Amino acid sequence: MYHHRDLLDDLNKPLPLKDKMVSAHRSVQSKFPFISRIAIALYDPDTRILKTYMDSSGSDKPLAHYQTSLDNAPSLKEILSKGLPRVVNNLVTFENGTHEHTQRIGRSGYAASYTMPIFHGGEFVGFLFFNSHQSDVFTENILSVLDIYGHLIALMIVNELAMLKVMNAALKTTSGITHFRDPETGSHLDRMSRYSRIIAESLTDQYNLDDAYIEHIFMFSPLHDIGKIAIPDNILLKPGPLNEEERSIMNTHARKGREMIDDIVMNFGFNSINHIDVLKNIAEFHHEAVNGSGYPAGKRYDEIPLEARIVAVADVFDALTSHRPYKEAWSNEKAFAMLKQLAGEKLDIDCVNALIQNHQKVEEIQQQFKENSYG
Repeated sequence: MYHHRDLLDDLNKPLPLKDKMVSAHRSVQSKFPFISRIAIALYDPDTRILKTYMDSSGSDKPLAHYQTSLDNAPSLKEILSKGLPRVVNNLVTFENGTHEHTQRIGRSGYAASYTMPIFHGGEFVGFLFFNSHQSDVFTENILSVLDIYGHLIALMIVNELAMLKVMNAALKTTSGITHFRDPETGSHLDRMSRYSRIIAESLTDQYNLDDAYIEHIFMFSPLHDIGKIAIPDNILLKPGPLNEEERSIMNTHARKGREMIDDIVMNFGFNSINHIDVLKNIAEFHHEAVNGSGYPAGKRYDEIPLEARIVAVADVFDALTSHRPYKEAWSNEKAFAMLKQLAGEKLDIDCVNALIQNHQKVEEIQQQFKENSYG
């Protein structure tokens, strides 16, 4: 007797997280057709920012590439403080539509929502949203079923994030050894990862980027130089300029970084992680130049993966504006002028312009993640 079809069978398959979420949404709609959107927002505890991450609503994306401080979302902050889900059966009157995220949802025709906080090991991860174009649909009987689906979807998200956390921990532990030897440490990684996110967000329409891709650039960009662990001290820590032979050895760190990541991904079984190729491309190709003069492959223009072009600009800008034992920090204006000179030769023009056009956000990041005596 094999007549029954498991509506959640896709969850057993090695599919991307997005596909699994869409499949779970289809299963929900088989019971409750009025559930038109399921979405996830992640929380960054360092900045108290909520960021849209993933949804199952197809082309209808009222909050694509949206982020806000948790302090600017009092209704969500209240959910977190209570640790309990919230039902809003009539979004028209909710909060009088005073907050941007509420207004965007309302303009898209959503009339009701059910919001669940996501926790893992007692730590707040983000929010899960069920939205409907119909009002007054979230009855107790329906909510009792949605709770099961909600926890199932939350577990998928948490499982993916947990794998990312373990992988990042393994890579950061390894790269941490490098940073004990490499002078470019500390808040450099905090800043350049957020510069990378600014650039990616600015290019969303031009390159049709989704929130998950942007978030993974933010997560993975700090690992760009992991291959430096394979570089001997006499080259990595040399105070003066490198000779041709030393430069050739230093340049191997990009390829070695990719090889290290491949090994860790294979040994820990991380192949199913969403956008794992983004991490590999960042490590291997962030020193490529758009005119073909970079390394390790001499790629040109769009042969270079976008994520590598983004991280290259973020990394160069922070290097220019940071104090180092061998140089003083440049002003933003001087650094932006240098980026313009490098645009179209070494750096991608679109990525350079994206960072320069967001100078105010850049300054906010610099204020929040100032250098200390360790860099």
